[in-house]
Amino acid sequence: MSEEDTGSIPESKSPKRWIIGDPLPTAMLEGELLPKRIALPIFASDPLSSVAYAPQELLMILLIGGLAFLSFAPWIAACVILLMVVVVASYRQLVKAYPSGGGDYEVAHKNLGEKAGVVVASALLVDYIMTVAVSVASGVDNIISALPWLAPERVWLAVGFVVILAAINLRGVRESGKAFAIPTYFFVASVFVMIVVGIFQTLTGNAPIAESANYVVQGESVAQAALILLLLRSFASGCAALTGVEAIANGVPAFRVPKIKNAQTTLVLMGGIAITLFAGLITMAIISGVHYAESACHLVGYVDCETVPQRSLMAQIASATFGNNTILFFAIQAGTALVLLLAANTAFNGFPLLGSVLAKDGYAPKALETRGDRLIYSNGVLVLALMACIILIVYQADLTQLIQLYIIGVFISFTLGQSGMVVHWIKLLKTKPDNAKSIRRSMSINITGAIFTGIVLIVVTITKFTHGAWLVFAVMPILYLLMLGVNRYYRDVAREIEVDDITTFGAKGDHAIVLVGKMQKPILKALDYAIAARHRSIEAVHVSINEVSTAQLELDWIHQNIHVPLRIINSPYRDLSWPLIQHIREHRAQNGSEIVTVYLPQYIVGHWWEHALHNHKSRRLKLKLMLEHGVAISLVPWLLDSSDLLYGRRSRAMPGESRRGEPKRPVPRKPLGPASKKLGR
Repeated sequence: MSEEDTGSIPESKSPKRWIIGDPLPTAMLEGELLPKRIALPIFASDPLSSVAYAPQELLMILLIGGLAFLSFAPWIAACVILLMVVVVASYRQLVKAYPSGGGDYEVAHKNLGEKAGVVVASALLVDYIMTVAVSVASGVDNIISALPWLAPERVWLAVGFVVILAAINLRGVRESGKAFAIPTYFFVASVFVMIVVGIFQTLTGNAPIAESANYVVQGESVAQAALILLLLRSFASGCAALTGVEAIANGVPAFRVPKIKNAQTTLVLMGGIAITLFAGLITMAIISGVHYAESACHLVGYVDCETVPQRSLMAQIASATFGNNTILFFAIQAGTALVLLLAANTAFNGFPLLGSVLAKDGYAPKALETRGDRLIYSNGVLVLALMACIILIVYQADLTQLIQLYIIGVFISFTLGQSGMVVHWIKLLKTKPDNAKSIRRSMSINITGAIFTGIVLIVVTITKFTHGAWLVFAVMPILYLLMLGVNRYYRDVAREIEVDDITTFGAKGDHAIVLVGKMQKPILKALDYAIAARHRSIEAVHVSINEVSTAQLELDWIHQNIHVPLRIINSPYRDLSWPLIQHIREHRAQNGSEIVTVYLPQYIVGHWWEHALHNHKSRRLKLKLMLEHGVAISLVPWLLDSSDLLYGRRSRAMPGESRRGEPKRPVPRKPLGPASKKLGR
């Protein structure tokens, strides 16, 4: 197909276009929606990757009490799996009841009230930001474990990965899905194969043995009350495997139709895979005897514990199953590191979608509701990337510190979301529907979910508060107040500008003022425009701050044979705006409701540095004139020669040009219009 057939002209690639690609028309939005095979790695990379460290965290807490406490691991893992089943089942109901993409926020807002909804929103926003920070920091840790010489660049590596993830997501959901699908599926497949091989070896009498199996752990004496707390803390740490489950409920609008069915299917697939991997890794860790302690020096017999870090649970199982430093061992490690980095993608999809819902409801700036060139909520992607980079820089990408801020937000949203669903079912039961039995079954699932997640929230808060989680509880109220403030602002503005029976508009007539400095082409062009508009009256106004320049202008005015009257206004304090405003007020006082249109010439330049070489009088005058009642402002552009760069091959598209699908083409110079001697009536 020729260029003429497509109706477009190829344009030069700007850096933005190289990064995110060409803009897409709104008609292609359906094509950007996700099939299940792409939605799974996009929305499930966080919960699937969390099984890489959730079993490790669960066992690590148990080992605080000693090796004997590992006997509790299967039971605690079973509780985590039960919770995951309940949460997945509950979110299937949520997706069906609220498919608009609001997730827990919408449920809480509609059933528990505005304040509960805003609390959930603030919790989810914090959790999405922390998901990016923790996932990237964890991925960088795995890379540095393999390449220690990169340790000094830890922070900038993390920031660089966030920037890369943001750039990939800015290209659109389909392209980001393709980029993340292969690593996510590779991780799932490789870990699954490792579990199957390990169990087969065990059944055939050749059970794998972890490198830490022979280490004795220096456990602490644990009283009965402390035992319960330790078990609950281990359960809470294992619940890290649930992070990201809510992303599918928030991302239903991104699925292809039938959206609800596809989202529910993806949710079940995600839950099934996560449960299988979590249970398999816990089983393999117990079989191989992995002993992972909070500090390597707690392992009796560990050589150079202060300088040599202990290998992760995943690495120890892979080493025991496939052999140390084998190809399959490195494949497991590479897949784990990569999927941990890509786990941040769940947040890069959930945060912008939630932001768009909040913006639509008036709790966030309207800019978050706008789709970018690639049909995604690009402003949300940029905000998330910026906040994650700030946190990584402040905390120096230290996973130990960042992990303390994690999962609190998600369990706040879990608890309030489940509670909101219970209220939702109660309201439905009051209507005496035909499917009351089905509703009661769904309500029982949500009640169980609310109780479980509420207990986890309490435990997580108690165990992590003094270790840095207090910051989450400090930030959330700030976000809460900001969102309420934004909502009140939009509400007040809407009330102020709505049409009523009191406010009337009855402007009669109009008057034009052309602001004149020196006799130059832009001034003549502004006069030409003002005359062509056929105002009822017109005058040229010169604010005099220099007598010599004013006298020269008066001579030039006569020489050019301009018939528009020139009014000279003296400005003893060399201010341009105030004398002009006083003149306008006097004119309106004499002519009542007459509208005054002020024509201001303005230079258009092509180089960024040229902006500093002009005094921006038009811009400053415009800002002050906009505060005057009955005044309209007309900017008359004068394109300097350098402005050709804005239309030439070396330039990028003008703002909005690419989004509208307009071709860039050189703009020919236009004549001034009527001859100067005709400038008049």
